[in-house]
Amino acid sequence: MVWDERVAALFRRNLQPTLTYWSVFFSFGLCIAFLGPTLLDLRCQTQSSLSQITWVFFSQQFCLLLGSCLGGVFKRTLSQSLVALFASSLAISVVFAIIPLCHNVVVLAVVMAMAGLAMGCIDTISNMQLVKIYQKDSAIFLQALHFFVGFGALLSPLIADPFLSDTNCILSNSTLNATSNLPHIRKSLVPHHPGNLSYYELPMKGMVVTRVSYAFWIMALINLPVPIAVFFLLYKERLVPCFNNGRRPLLSADELAMETQPAEKDNHSAHPPQLQRALSCCQSKNFRGAPYSYFAVHVAGALVLFMSDGIIGEYSGFVYSYAVEEPLSVVHKVAGYLPSLFWGFITLGRLISIPVSYRMKPATMVSINVVGVLVTFLLLLIFSYSVVFLFVGTACLGLFLSSTFPSMLAYTEDILQYKGCATTVLVTGAAIGEMVLQLLVGSVSEKKRKNPGYSWWDGLAAPLCTVS
Repeated sequence: MVWDERVAALFRRNLQPTLTYWSVFFSFGLCIAFLGPTLLDLRCQTQSSLSQITWVFFSQQFCLLLGSCLGGVFKRTLSQSLVALFASSLAISVVFAIIPLCHNVVVLAVVMAMAGLAMGCIDTISNMQLVKIYQKDSAIFLQALHFFVGFGALLSPLIADPFLSDTNCILSNSTLNATSNLPHIRKSLVPHHPGNLSYYELPMKGMVVTRVSYAFWIMALINLPVPIAVFFLLYKERLVPCFNNGRRPLLSADELAMETQPAEKDNHSAHPPQLQRALSCCQSKNFRGAPYSYFAVHVAGALVLFMSDGIIGEYSGFVYSYAVEEPLSVVHKVAGYLPSLFWGFITLGRLISIPVSYRMKPATMVSINVVGVLVTFLLLLIFSYSVVFLFVGTACLGLFLSSTFPSMLAYTEDILQYKGCATTVLVTGAAIGEMVLQLLVGSVSEKKRKNPGYSWWDGLAAPLCTVS
């Protein structure tokens, strides 16, 4: 890939902040994927039931939604954004370190709520700052940003795996009977819908034997360089209170205008504080006189990400359970590869999208992604009895969903000429979709279990059928 000299110069100029935002998103990915594989060991640690411990999923995801909204508050100045990122990335390391000390499920839920708030702030602020720096050239850097969250999401389960219990981690008289179901239960755990495993019985009292604490402490150490990197960026920009003799913004408005659109932004460069206030979407006066298309673009972008991120959440959470039940009846060990295959192709797709986004417009990439997802789901419905195509379709679905978020964000911001509040709205829409669609499909899974004639794909394809 040969970069345009202007883009290359802009990247070199902002190398440290760009790498910092990428590393913070790695921290986000590290935190978002560890809960599923470690949940059974955390159940043992807190000596709680399956229905109680799975509410920890909801605690994290709900506060991630709140954090996504809260992150928009910190966008007014670079100082606020970096301080919020420093606090959030440090909070994630602290959360990893104190999870082994949580022996009550309510305390664990509160700790995961803190992690969710931190993750939401990271999600909004990192996307927003990269868009502010690169504007019309932001697509390629957003693709790289979302590759790092995928990389972190792949790494955390690999770190946790050696420390997960092979047998039941609470020793009691019923341990032997429960142990045989343990691998299946671990893969069947579904966020936000604790009722789907209520028919499994695992001991709640007895001697706790789990080594999962080591996994969390390792992740805390791996994540520790991230807040340090944010602190160094604060120091470089002279935003640390002890070293604030000078004030040098990350990319001043006049410099940004010279890098992107010199003719159009000269009138704003003389008044950066006023420009920042004008860009704030939290002030109702900014909506006065705005055309309907302004709101339509925000709503359309949020709906696309509501669906795409919702599908990622529901498919990765339920595809294993779908595969092991009739009509496919895939053996548990083979079906266990499906979520890993899905996330692997999401990460691969994000890596491929980095060079592709330099040559292809965001609008084109969004169109390809949406059509690809619809066609893949249609083929999954047609070949619903084929185990082979389930694996092929899972890989294709991960590939098409991988670059939807960064492409849609870059496209929406481009349409609005970076004067709306697309990042906050789109990130919030994606977080809502991830919660709502999993709750929807979770209710379908319960009906399927109680009524065998009810089709699983009625739930998996319901969101797409609603849009169509």
